[in-house]
Amino acid sequence: MNTAFNNIKQGLQEAISHAKGDARGVRVHRPRAIDVKSVRAKVGMTQEQFAASFGFSTATLRHWERGDRSPHGSALVLLNVIERNPQAVIEALA
Repeated sequence: MNTAFNNIKQGLQEAISHAKGDARGVRVHRPRAIDVKSVRAKVGMTQEQFAASFGFSTATLRHWERGDRSPHGSALVLLNVIERNPQAVIEALA
């Protein structure tokens, strides 16, 4: 077997173990909760501008800001990056 196959096999075995509840040797990244309204204020954009610039719907952004819903998954990761370095995200998406 080649190295690529062995790496894929090992990754799959680790994923199966993790799915079964075995967290040994597994690093899970959990982005922290974020105040979406303060992030938007930090970059100085309206809801419409912020949503359009970063690929969110305006309605979803409003729900997040009101606290009706919370961002999760990749949206939460993106918001954490925007909070830390909004200009880098703006440049990357340009």
